[in-house]
Amino acid sequence: MTVLVAYHASPHGEAAVRTAVEEARRRALPLHVLVLDPQPADAATPEALASLLAASDGAGRATGEQADGSPTVAYRPEGTEPADAILDEAEAAGATLVVVGSRKRSSQGTFLMGTTTQRVLLDASVPVLVVKDAYDS
Repeated sequence: MTVLVAYHASPHGEAAVRTAVEEARRRALPLHVLVLDPQPADAATPEALASLLAASDGAGRATGEQADGSPTVAYRPEGTEPADAILDEAEAAGATLVVVGSRKRSSQGTFLMGTTTQRVLLDASVPVLVVKDAYDS
């Protein structure tokens, strides 16, 4: 049982991580981060993500991650569609909640979900929490 968050270096990706950290704390579950930008398996955690995770570290932190208490970080394999990577990682990590970020896609303010978000919502076998960053007009 874990909280899986799909991270992309963007405002909505950062909002998803902040929300996932809070959900992991609230549920007392480990946090598992899937970085959607393909990287080598031995790559260091992206700096922006490491900063987000470090800022959220401290009292009340979810327990049960890696031995040192840090969240598990995985990377989307090259050539794998983001939605497939999220769904596969959710299954592999035993996720009980998937958190994804979504962005506003229309200048008229109409909320249209991207194909990745829509696929994850429709195909995930566990609840999915969609997070938007602050509204930008």
